[in-house]
Amino acid sequence: MRIGIDLGGTKIEIIALDDKGATLLRHRVPTPTGDYVGTLNAIADLVLLAEKDVCQKATLGIAVPGTLSTRTGVLKNSNSAVLIGKPLVRDLSQKLGRPIRLENDANCFALSEAVDGAAASAHVVFGAILGTGVGGGLVIGKELVAGRNKIAGEWGHNPLPWAKESEWPGAQCYCGKLGCIETFLCGVGLARDYRSLTGRDLTAKEIALAVADGDKWAQKCITVYQDRLARSLAAVVNLADPDVVVLGGGLSNIMQLYAGLSDLVAIHTFSDNINTPIVRAAHGDSSGVRGAAWLWSASSSTAKAAK
Repeated sequence: MRIGIDLGGTKIEIIALDDKGATLLRHRVPTPTGDYVGTLNAIADLVLLAEKDVCQKATLGIAVPGTLSTRTGVLKNSNSAVLIGKPLVRDLSQKLGRPIRLENDANCFALSEAVDGAAASAHVVFGAILGTGVGGGLVIGKELVAGRNKIAGEWGHNPLPWAKESEWPGAQCYCGKLGCIETFLCGVGLARDYRSLTGRDLTAKEIALAVADGDKWAQKCITVYQDRLARSLAAVVNLADPDVVVLGGGLSNIMQLYAGLSDLVAIHTFSDNINTPIVRAAHGDSSGVRGAAWLWSASSSTAKAAK
């Protein structure tokens, strides 16, 4: 049995999978706000309760916002401030008395979809998360490629490709730079575009609903968003040339994005023939936690067990 944990800023989700990937147990609890020790305790309690429910000991993989520093072993690049600078793997491993594998949540998403999701038949897979943030992961031969510095797939923190004059220099990103892809393609970015056109505040989800209701301004925002998404994915295709791109996160549920998206990507790629499928995640919100569980099936050298 494999247990996966998805550690988010507002919730902690646990899943238990059997050897074939069938779900044995799934549960969510709120993340203790601003409480690192409380977060450790909540994870440990979930793991022990899950093992008691299914009467089995399990391997444990964890998906987190951020990644482990290869230099210090503590968490970096996280939008969950309470985790930054903490030796999460060491502390949890000591608390539970077992090795733990930990990866960035976008990497876990990509791995999940490559193992038994929308890209299960593909060799090279790029998974892109479009939500509160914009993350990504690269999987080759069902093996996660985390990279030498543990930042492979971080397409969201590159400049928006082929930026137009009206898009320059772009909004401030939490990473400290201006005009990152994330600032344009995250939910806040979409909402900002709608507000600039209408003066009204709608969430990304409300904008998607407004498109369905015939709101011309919402449709214009989605058209602009799709163009920016296509340019950003074209840069990924030029670099990695994946067999398939899988989209996840809340904004991936906006179905209007997919119509003609592959053709728009092809316009910006360095080839006369691009036929890369761009598909929606099969496991939806469960992909991150499933990918965490599958870390113990991956042969990736970047997913070493920490003692």
